Amino acid sequence: MIHQSTLILIVYAPALVGDDGRTLAVVHGIERALPSVRLEWELSKAGRPIALPQRDGWLAEASARGKFPLLCNGDESYPVTVTGWGTPARQNAGGQPQFEVHVELPLDAASIAAAADLLDGVAEGARAFWGRATPDGAALDIAYQTAPTREGPPSPRRGLPPLKRFKDIRTPEIPYYLGWLNYWSDAAARAIGFPDPSRDADLLSRARRTERSGWIVRLADTPLDLDNPSHLDALLRAYERFPEIGGRVSPR
Repeated sequence: MIHQSTLILIVYAPALVGDDGRTLAVVHGIERALPSVRLEWELSKAGRPIALPQRDGWLAEASARGKFPLLCNGDESYPVTVTGWGTPARQNAGGQPQFEVHVELPLDAASIAAAADLLDGVAEGARAFWGRATPDGAALDIAYQTAPTREGPPSPRRGLPPLKRFKDIRTPEIPYYLGWLNYWSDAAARAIGFPDPSRDADLLSRARRTERSGWIVRLADTPLDLDNPSHLDALLRAYERFPEIGGRVSPR
């Protein structure tokens, strides 16, 4: 079977507080960015789509219980999924409980064109601290930056820097790692010192503000492929520019 590359979005946000409207805002953000997609199905235990005629009410009830069950678009030939879960304080930066949202969809021309709007809609809907959108291949390389080895510390691939465990980062506004497209809330941008007009002209040429005063920052014009030397160089340069990311140094 030929592997179908996917685009993976993850955002990290404050913990859910009852039905605070954020799960539905995330779903609406995806549907705005991808007008042909309607996330109105759940999956059976056998993995088959089940229609949800009262999707919004069903989601609100689940949110009130602190849940964000997996939703999909019901199209097995072009699967788009979103789900979320809470993570306990002991696992997270600053010792605070958080809420993660995960979105996955095929990496094709349509998703690439919509990727910035998609990340914007998901991150702002969740009121996230930060987030990223990255193709699955590059995401695996990036995951090795925090994955501990049997001997102890991480052993990153491709010369990427090792990063601290999430729980060892001092505040949730500091991103744990970078991706192809990065969402930084206003607080996250300030925590890492972005933007600095004298140093960030290249990044600013591929960045835009969001409605909540955050930033969408694109490291490369096309989806991150770390077999491409220019893409790997862009990722390495971004880590060098923002040493606070991954908790490597404290802000000056």
